[in-house]
Amino acid sequence: MPNVRKVERPAKSVKRRVDRRVGRTRARLGQALRKLMEQRPLEKISVQDVVELAGISRSAFYAHYDDKVDLLLSDMDEFLERMAMLLVVRNEQSNRIAPVHEFFAHVGEAEEIRGALARSERLQDFFDLAVEHFARGIELRLRQLAEREKTQPQRPRDGSTALASSDLIAHALAGAFIGFLNSWLRNGRPLSAKAVDTLFHRFAWAGITSAQATKELHTF
Repeated sequence: MPNVRKVERPAKSVKRRVDRRVGRTRARLGQALRKLMEQRPLEKISVQDVVELAGISRSAFYAHYDDKVDLLLSDMDEFLERMAMLLVVRNEQSNRIAPVHEFFAHVGEAEEIRGALARSERLQDFFDLAVEHFARGIELRLRQLAEREKTQPQRPRDGSTALASSDLIAHALAGAFIGFLNSWLRNGRPLSAKAVDTLFHRFAWAGITSAQATKELHTF
């Protein structure tokens, strides 16, 4: 019988396969929970309901999450990360620093999920998490815009993106972003998501320009 040499699969390939499998499992659980929350409140949904709809075992669920609230928050965390990085990933050719229109439209329609977070006393956790994600996304987006200004100096500038691409200013802008969202929701969404996008960016760039002017005054 000829010797058969076992072909070792590269470790990176195995890791990618495992990562994809984990990602699919988490995605199916998140989708199942969101679908169930369209039908009834979170407190009336059991882990068993989620795993049955997702087609995932209970042991697989508990390998990733502590309970259904942990699943909800983890799902929100992944959603926030995707949204915060949306403009950077797209390398959108505009001067927007945050996907206000897209994010507000999505959150505005997710009434059941917002209600579930509020009843679980986790809505503030969601807002706090959003500030951290969007601060990072805004900081990276401002750096992206600063690099674009270097290669396309003929484009009109709204302010010093080089100055603005700092952690402090990014957190201030992210805090204002979530403040806009909170007020918009509490007041019954009086403006369209697109209108709020325009309003927020006028506010943001006015602040960045003012910060640049203050910096220049301090240089004399």
